[in-house]
Amino acid sequence: MPPVMPPVAMSAGPGPRPLLVATDLDGTIVRSDGTVSARTVAAFARVEAAGARFVLVTGRPPRLMGGIAETFGHRGAAICSNGALIHDLATGKVVEENPIPVPELVEAAQRLRAAIPGLGLAVEYAAELAADPLYESGDWDADVEIDRIPDAELFGRPAPKLLGKHPELSADELLALARPVLDGIVNVYHSNGTRLIEVVAPGVSKASALAALARQHGIAAARTVAFGDMPNDLPMMAWAGTSYAVANAHRDVLDAADQVIGGHDEDGVAAVLERLFA
Repeated sequence: MPPVMPPVAMSAGPGPRPLLVATDLDGTIVRSDGTVSARTVAAFARVEAAGARFVLVTGRPPRLMGGIAETFGHRGAAICSNGALIHDLATGKVVEENPIPVPELVEAAQRLRAAIPGLGLAVEYAAELAADPLYESGDWDADVEIDRIPDAELFGRPAPKLLGKHPELSADELLALARPVLDGIVNVYHSNGTRLIEVVAPGVSKASALAALARQHGIAAARTVAFGDMPNDLPMMAWAGTSYAVANAHRDVLDAADQVIGGHDEDGVAAVLERLFA
């Protein structure tokens, strides 16, 4: 875990209120016990009551969004799988998909295996997970049966996300090894410290999906605020007019954010929204 930084003093500040609020889930508004507090839910209701919009932006696939959808009343859409999927929280269906094309998927898998011996690979869809024999299941995979299939089938169709998990190397170490070999082919991030990296199609990120959503509603980046805690949040936070890192965030996120706020277990995001939408 990165060192916890004390939150800076915050005020709503001059200028107009945001028109769009984008937030990561795990480690940002989802607490250590896996819940979203009533205070946080009420804060996002305050955003809507003021006439602004909010969107949940996560590395989670849609299959892990059921509890979140229920918490927020099955309203609106969520950007899932680091921007690869747009998930309708009301219907539970994927309404847009930006998968990794097969040639890039095959090339990325080959390069990762060559650069990082012992790396297990999996392909994650909206509701399915398939993997090679080396891929280790974990907490995020507990709800789904993993299909162990040969490479020709595993990499034979476009996929929203390619996962790489190593038995020993940390997520930061994996990312440092993967970025140089995947540069120009696909985008690679990590969203936790569990020896896992996440690969999406070229041009796809939390930022690309958020920017597309903002354009649909005529909202400029300058009128958008974004909250996050992990490296996969950095593109979204860089795009938004104002970015906030929770105090428990990864060091790279703490360094990049415009403001550091209270941690996820302290309802830091809710505290900011209460001030912005007082």
